[in-house]
Amino acid sequence: MAESITNYQCPACTGPLRFDPVTGKLVCEYCGSAYDTSEIEALYAQADANAAHAAQAAAGETQPEGSHWSEAEAAGLKVYNCPSCGAELICDQTTAATSCPYCGNPSIVPGELSGALRPDWVIPFKLTKEKAIAALKEHYRKKPLLPKLFSSQNHLEEIKGVYAPFWLYDGETEGSATFHATKVRSWNQGAYRVTETSHFQCERRGGLSFRRIPVDSSTKMPDEHMDAIEPYDFGELQPFSTAFLPGYMADKYDVDAATAEERARKRAEGSTVGALEATVKGYATVSKESADISYRRTGSQYALLPVWLLSTKWNEKNYLFAVNGQTGKLVGDLPIDKGRLAAWFCGSFLVGAVIAALVLGTIVF
Repeated sequence: MAESITNYQCPACTGPLRFDPVTGKLVCEYCGSAYDTSEIEALYAQADANAAHAAQAAAGETQPEGSHWSEAEAAGLKVYNCPSCGAELICDQTTAATSCPYCGNPSIVPGELSGALRPDWVIPFKLTKEKAIAALKEHYRKKPLLPKLFSSQNHLEEIKGVYAPFWLYDGETEGSATFHATKVRSWNQGAYRVTETSHFQCERRGGLSFRRIPVDSSTKMPDEHMDAIEPYDFGELQPFSTAFLPGYMADKYDVDAATAEERARKRAEGSTVGALEATVKGYATVSKESADISYRRTGSQYALLPVWLLSTKWNEKNYLFAVNGQTGKLVGDLPIDKGRLAAWFCGSFLVGAVIAALVLGTIVF
């Protein structure tokens, strides 16, 4: 592979290429030429194969394939470390990282890419920066008590595209659950209305197969944010290529597959209980009494999924907004400007007083 594999050059003019989420192509910033990622990858793959063949011939041995970054890929990537929140961000040589997308800290320092697994899959960005900003503006639009900082154009421009690390788990569940169900009937009896409630115990047994249960593997990103912007369409997964990195950053995972699996197990078990409960039909109410579900993982893979992030600090508290870079689904907490709240309250009070006075006829014009 070429020495700086992520610094792709245009075959037509040798200018830098960047990934365009609208067309899904690599576009030259100078001559405007556009290429499929597979086309550019093929060019570099051939060069890589030639270089590898020459190196093997010289060394007299074959290097085994692995799931870690190759030396050539690592040479073309940069790693930034945030001393504030501990984030480790990977990007290509042409992407400038000026602040941390998680906490907004402007001081991030370069580091070395080491000890990290190479992703198996990636979902490329589909939502442009302009559309992500538009989604935030719409989110803010009907919130009059929001501090002005949040809705300023300059601040919105600070939104950053980050590939968030995820483990995708395949697995199977098997087990049983017991549910308490009721049936209710009522009738008139003389001057009284009689209600009869019958109680039932329902038992169900079964299992499910799961494919690609997503669990984010970064402690910097709140789990509830990642859960809230799901789902992703895994039909658009692409085999990972550094061709998708130009212009974006990738968060380096810090939760290994064994540790993150607990969340996958809980999601699988919860879905299984829900599926069993859905078979208890014809009752007025149904509630779970007990469940005994076993989970077995059958496989796991490492993927990068697209997220637009905007971090804002207000009154010494960080507010993080996340936008699904594929679907545009947004999540984030909003503060209330106490000054605006007081002004709004006073204004509402005065309007109410005027209306009351008009109704009572006490205002003289």
